[in-house]
Amino acid sequence: MIRLDHLTKTFVLNGRRKTVARDICVDFPTGAAIGLLGRNGAGKTTLMQMIAGNMDPTSGRILSDGTISYPVGFAGSFHPDLTGAQNTRFVARIYGVDTEALVEFVEDFAELGTHFHLPFRSYSAGMRSRLSFGVSMGIPFDTYLVDEVTSVGDASFREKSSEVFLERMKNAGALFVSHSERAVRDLCDMGAVLENGRLTLYEDVDSAIAHHNENMKKSAA
Repeated sequence: MIRLDHLTKTFVLNGRRKTVARDICVDFPTGAAIGLLGRNGAGKTTLMQMIAGNMDPTSGRILSDGTISYPVGFAGSFHPDLTGAQNTRFVARIYGVDTEALVEFVEDFAELGTHFHLPFRSYSAGMRSRLSFGVSMGIPFDTYLVDEVTSVGDASFREKSSEVFLERMKNAGALFVSHSERAVRDLCDMGAVLENGRLTLYEDVDSAIAHHNENMKKSAA
């Protein structure tokens, strides 16, 4: 379970304030795969970063009774001068998992070829996302934070990513950000909509998608 307890996040830029999380009180159930929906700039990535512990809220707390992954697709924790393999070994040591087993899994999954043994700074955005996804999926977490990563690569790689994700969901939960309704329906069993700093949690995905689509129609009007 992940509990957002009166969570608020406000940014101040050039004297202007923007609140992307406004006194949010929500419990994400253990083992649920939740699709997080919201328009661009709504604060989805910021919320994921706070849940991961990479960003502090302005006020409120985030409580959890299990382990949470870093946001999959976010490669900010990787050192630019280390190779993909070296970064993988470093993460393995941090989380206390079998180093060589993780390296073997990531090398096979990410399909980076010789780039796996080249510095991370030489990677394209897609290669960075594939490495991040592979490292995260290779470590057993109670909750995975996934940010649009199943859109990376060709159709074959996207299919493989979805298969691995669904396999992990047999024993874990997830908070999944995607602009694809099909991906949310295929991969999630609950939904949440972030709009104007407010988060609404739905027990079924279709209700969340309907709410999100209504918000998008209003913004286009």
